[in-house]
Amino acid sequence: MQPTALIIALQNKEQSALQSIYDMYATNVYGIIYNILRDKELSEEVLQDVFIKIWNNAPSYSEKKGRFFTWILNIARNAAIDKTRSKSFKNSYQNLEAENFVDILEDNNNFLSKVDSIGIKKYISALEPLCKKIIDLLFFKGFTQKETAETLDIPLGTVKTRNRICIDKLKQVLEV
Repeated sequence: MQPTALIIALQNKEQSALQSIYDMYATNVYGIIYNILRDKELSEEVLQDVFIKIWNNAPSYSEKKGRFFTWILNIARNAAIDKTRSKSFKNSYQNLEAENFVDILEDNNNFLSKVDSIGIKKYISALEPLCKKIIDLLFFKGFTQKETAETLDIPLGTVKTRNRICIDKLKQVLEV
């Protein structure tokens, strides 16, 4: 089935279309979710929620607004970030030692493996180091702009401006 026909079938609530979309995208969607949550069981739970949202919100998708895969990844990213902001998530990680996270934060290959897992490594690698850090924190780790500013020890306005610049640069790289 052609991608456009598959999307139309999904919007018409054909269950076989949802199964096909799940088969095509579940691995990548899970990767995005896991990179934010760092918890296998919780990531699997959010993955199920994401595909329920895709099913329920399929009629709202429009090619004019962007690619279907991007729409799915945004749903996944937002669902994972919402989970990190939930009280139950915060309580479950409240007592963990900071040592558990140091390796993740200091591992430079971690970010590259994430972007490679969704097929954009070559595009991200063209960006300057600050852009990579900002994109990693905002889009892969689910930080707010304020949290990113605090983590990088730069003003909030700088994070907002740099984020816009970095996204514009990424768009330019993708258009080449």
